[in-house]
Amino acid sequence: MEIRHFRCFLAVAEELHFARAAERLHIEQSPLSRTIKELEEDLGAQLFVRTTRSTRLTRAGHEFLRHVRRILPMMQQARDCTLAVANGYQRQLRVALSDALPPPCLPALLARCREQEPEVEVRMFEMPFSEQFRGLHDDLYDVGFNQVGSVGDGLVARPVWHDPLRVVVPERHPLLTHRHVPLDEVLRYPLVLGHPTICEGFTRQIDRILRRSDDEPLILERVGSFDMMATLVAAGYALGLAGASHMLVCGDRGVVARPLAGKEARLTTYLVHRNEDLSEALERFIERAETLEWSGTDLPESRQPDTSEV
Repeated sequence: MEIRHFRCFLAVAEELHFARAAERLHIEQSPLSRTIKELEEDLGAQLFVRTTRSTRLTRAGHEFLRHVRRILPMMQQARDCTLAVANGYQRQLRVALSDALPPPCLPALLARCREQEPEVEVRMFEMPFSEQFRGLHDDLYDVGFNQVGSVGDGLVARPVWHDPLRVVVPERHPLLTHRHVPLDEVLRYPLVLGHPTICEGFTRQIDRILRRSDDEPLILERVGSFDMMATLVAAGYALGLAGASHMLVCGDRGVVARPLAGKEARLTTYLVHRNEDLSEALERFIERAETLEWSGTDLPESRQPDTSEV
């Protein structure tokens, strides 16, 4: 078996359509079919049931897919790590990203890493939290950022960044008479919120905040990005809830942000790693993340450790 067999199998297994899989791989359909046949002969098992109307995985195919999704990233990372060393990097850190992370914080962290430790290559991978969770356990990634926090045994979650929550409303909306908007007033209007799969941690934190009120929210739409949320809010379809950091970088979108009334609501970003001895490079990366301070109104700055008690 070769890597091309794995890639072809994955494309067909995800598309369940040979023509679409061939288009995705930028190859003709005939060589794709031959590659799948070679793979099945090598394994001694049928992976697909193919008719003139449909393609579906067999039980053996489902089992093989589970392993291929784990093996392919490992093979790609082996290649990338080797190339990193060949290009002069002494080490590579694999960083998994999930949820609606504060936009100013990550660039500031990466810039600091590049400045202070240029010999360490930092590679980033975007994914839903469920994939990050599995990947951290399987050693596909060294560290992850998410907004879930509850990671169970084997992983450690450290709160690193706090983003003040804002109500996102259209320009010239009645709620703009409030400098701080009561939650009960927000819940009088339809809401556009994050998608629970794409933004799992963000959605959980927002849901906890909404439960402060006895009123049930009317959720008009679930979206996977702040851009789509801002678009729907600006068009007057609904109100949104997002971190102040997203408002800082969104520019002129036809929306206005207001804080919630009462105790300040904040969205917390967690840094997650395996509960084991850490490499020196990872320890320094974590220290940089933990000392990055952001006020919610400007670009992040470095927070110096408190030495007054030393």
